[in-house]
Amino acid sequence: MPDVIMYHEEKKRLFLIEAVTSHGPINVQRKESMLQIFGATQAELIFVTAFLSSKELAKHLSQIAWETEVWLAEAPSHLIHFDGEQFLGSHTPRD
Repeated sequence: MPDVIMYHEEKKRLFLIEAVTSHGPINVQRKESMLQIFGATQAELIFVTAFLSSKELAKHLSQIAWETEVWLAEAPSHLIHFDGEQFLGSHTPRD
């Protein structure tokens, strides 16, 4: 089981969040394991590995599975998406 499970009812998204300090990052094996547990849900599954810092992320970068997200405590309002074909395009600044 992931460390934290959150559900966004309006968007029907289930966030499966793993703190890197407890079990390491969401790698391919870990992602497959969570897909077996939560794959039957109708919700979109969002896999997130939480790190304290970019320095900590650098230690685990090669292990992170594609199609997952990374959250950094030092930049809490941002996510890093691994393989973001759906997010390609220009960045529009927010007001």
